[in-house]
Amino acid sequence: MTDLLLFGIVLLGSCVQWLTGMGFALVAVPALVWVLGPVEGVVLTNCAAGAICLVGLVSGWRRVRLAAMGPLCVAAVCTVPAGAWLTRQLPEPVLFVVMGGLVTVAVLLVMRGARAAALRGRTGAVVTGAAGGFMNAAAGVGGPPVSLYALNAGWTVREFVPNAQFYGVVVNVVSVAANGAPRLGGERWGWVVAAMVVGAGLGRVLARRTPEVWARRLVLGLALAGGVSAMAKGVWGA
Repeated sequence: MTDLLLFGIVLLGSCVQWLTGMGFALVAVPALVWVLGPVEGVVLTNCAAGAICLVGLVSGWRRVRLAAMGPLCVAAVCTVPAGAWLTRQLPEPVLFVVMGGLVTVAVLLVMRGARAAALRGRTGAVVTGAAGGFMNAAAGVGGPPVSLYALNAGWTVREFVPNAQFYGVVVNVVSVAANGAPRLGGERWGWVVAAMVVGAGLGRVLARRTPEVWARRLVLGLALAGGVSAMAKGVWGA
């Protein structure tokens, strides 16, 4: 049953990622935390999200804005150790509350389309990069701060996707280095890889048929539900 749940969660996350260009962690991490526990759920999310971003970046690396992404990625790398340290210090119920809270707040900020002068230019890149690196290592969710930076910079979806993928590769590689790889057996890794492949195929098919606004609402709705449920689990287990 656990393997089937793992397959379904990773498949859904992969499908959403290919459908919208982001969202694997937002959708998958609350559920993976439920199934595997906070630490294992986060590191598996880091591995899977990093791999998906790397595959997606193959066709879009020419559109990466290194001048903007450089400061953002450097700031993220600097705060990853703090996020990894936090996951090793807090009791499991508290981790559930922290992770669920980070996901929920991030989703609400993206839904609201938060705009601020501090989120623009080099200062914005450093602020959002630092927040994203910490959140990625602590809760497996580092994308929303980058989304807010892109929103305040006025990027189009076409501009955002390859840059978000570049950031995803960098921050997830560093997060895995800090947190370690997930301790899954060979059979479970097989389920994970199969789910990623099937999810990618399904996501590409749906991307041609689903309006972007509907896909975005689906991602944010699932992420918000997952964040709230993770907080509830932490409170219940405290």
